[in-house]
Amino acid sequence: MPNLKEVRNRITSVNSTRQITSAMKMVSAAKLKKAQDAITQMRPYAEKLSEILSNLSTTLDASEGVYAAQRDEKKVLIVAVTSNRGLCGAFNANINKSILKAINGEFAGKEVDVLSVGKKAFDVFKKTENLISNDNLQQHYNEIFDQLDFEHAAEIAQQIMDSYANEDYDRVVVVYNKFKNAAVQEVMFEQFLPIVPPSEEEASTSEVDYLFEPSRQEILDSIIPKSLKTQFYKALLDSYASEHGARMTAMHKATDNAGELLKELKLSYNKARQAAITNEILEIVSGAEALNG
Repeated sequence: MPNLKEVRNRITSVNSTRQITSAMKMVSAAKLKKAQDAITQMRPYAEKLSEILSNLSTTLDASEGVYAAQRDEKKVLIVAVTSNRGLCGAFNANINKSILKAINGEFAGKEVDVLSVGKKAFDVFKKTENLISNDNLQQHYNEIFDQLDFEHAAEIAQQIMDSYANEDYDRVVVVYNKFKNAAVQEVMFEQFLPIVPPSEEEASTSEVDYLFEPSRQEILDSIIPKSLKTQFYKALLDSYASEHGARMTAMHKATDNAGELLKELKLSYNKARQAAITNEILEIVSGAEALNG
């Protein structure tokens, strides 16, 4: 039978933890609403712009399409988008596992660098050989989620685009969690560079003859970088919303589990207390009978 003091201490500890997880759940729910609205409004625009970019890339030649140039994949950059904090279930672990699987599978035999956007990816890959050696890129961007906006995302995207244009990398892939709902996030392995042309089926169903105004070159110089930056910003918004959804779900489950544990501990405490009272009564009765005898 457990000691009454130990059970009381555990009840106090679990109750405190329950209050913390409940508060974290409410905070994440409040942040999730804002993040969900942002990605919901952004996604249609980003997807349409990506479609235009994909169709436009089929009309580019090697000299015009620096971001559409196909090269032999000798060096690959993986941009890992994770969170700065934990307590969000398997949100970060799914990203890191997917990247490690790709490094040992699809990209086996190739030189792979990992650029972390978020502390949890950097904490994992700084212990491996997959660190960025390119001086044009920083090793991590942990501060981006402190003030997530298009300007900050565009700065990171521009550095990645410049690195690709300088042929430091032959392919750039962004790995992030796509937001579906508060309980479901899907790991996306999305090619960022070079621009992916539409498939034959997509090209046949969406043949568009573009008229360029004011000029073809001005349009290319404007729409392609903007579209790539928008895609990158959308990935960050998706990950940000997914993080708060995952954390809200994890804290909800933790709060429920703490409630169940509290019930068990209180039942155990009442049983131990009842047993102690019964023992005391038995001792009193036994003492009284001894005196009478």
